[in-house]
Amino acid sequence: MSTLLPTSIVGSLPKPSWLSEPETLWSPWRLEGAELDEGRLDALHLAAAEQTLAGLDVISDGEQTRQHFVTTFIEHLSGVDFARRETVRIRDRYDASVPTVVGPVRRERPVFVDDAVSLRTRTDKPLKWALPGPMTMIDTLYDAHYGSREELAREFAALLNQEARELEAAGVDIIQFDEPAFNVFFDDVRDWGVEVLERAAEGLRAETVVHICYGYGIKANTDWKASLGTEWRQYEETFPLLRDSAIDTVSLESRGSHVPMELVELLRGKKVMLGAIDVADPRVETPEEVADTLRRALAFVDADRLCPSTNCGMAPLSRDVAQGKMRALAAGTALLRAELAGS
Repeated sequence: MSTLLPTSIVGSLPKPSWLSEPETLWSPWRLEGAELDEGRLDALHLAAAEQTLAGLDVISDGEQTRQHFVTTFIEHLSGVDFARRETVRIRDRYDASVPTVVGPVRRERPVFVDDAVSLRTRTDKPLKWALPGPMTMIDTLYDAHYGSREELAREFAALLNQEARELEAAGVDIIQFDEPAFNVFFDDVRDWGVEVLERAAEGLRAETVVHICYGYGIKANTDWKASLGTEWRQYEETFPLLRDSAIDTVSLESRGSHVPMELVELLRGKKVMLGAIDVADPRVETPEEVADTLRRALAFVDADRLCPSTNCGMAPLSRDVAQGKMRALAAGTALLRAELAGS
């Protein structure tokens, strides 16, 4: 897109209280049947309107029609038994009860395409849609069939590619793959993870993004971050690999983190979606703070390749806070645009 410093959220927004419990990550739905279908679309359209009013340049679905950023996609696949639960360690941080892969995984029908068609009618702005990445998908399941993380990831990549191509045909301009697992399983990322990610994005004309973060602002993640010391250098492992990949844009966490800004230099030549909004802190950033985060990044990425964003999703925050943070992102970016125009 031609806009300098195009702004967007990365993932989720809080859902309306009539749809699910406020300020609760992955909260159950409060509606059922046809009312739930209608309610999810209403929330989707409302999220788009809130992003537009906040002044964002790229509109996302805010994950309003899904409970979980990974398992909602998996729910639509055959070969996964949600009644058969196993406890696994998610990204080496916390235990969770997850469904089991019991046979060949297949995509029986589109998952988000109808939602994308509906959202496309509500805005003329560029649309971005997030899908779970293959490695993060296999980290959110118990595999009782394939016996190989790599083989299962390749199967998921093929299914994600089918979905991504149909989202593109529905009018989605940017396809984002969420891969927080890239910040943990470095050997797998190097050996096959980037290759499998490229398979998920194969043949797309839409811009492609990989989002790698330190997770939602929940206790399991904040506790892990507190153990990482004064510098978080995990991106150092993956950025050189992604710089040489076919993925167009790399999304990373910056604001409120201990990520050394100079690590962005490792992505030189790629577009960089930089998180200038801290989703683990309910305090709304000032526009000046947002502009300062972005300004510091310009030593390592050209302005025409910098895309301001949030660090991660904002589902656990209140709607007022999330709206304030979106406005701050837009206002801070506007300050920097004005500086660049003046220079």
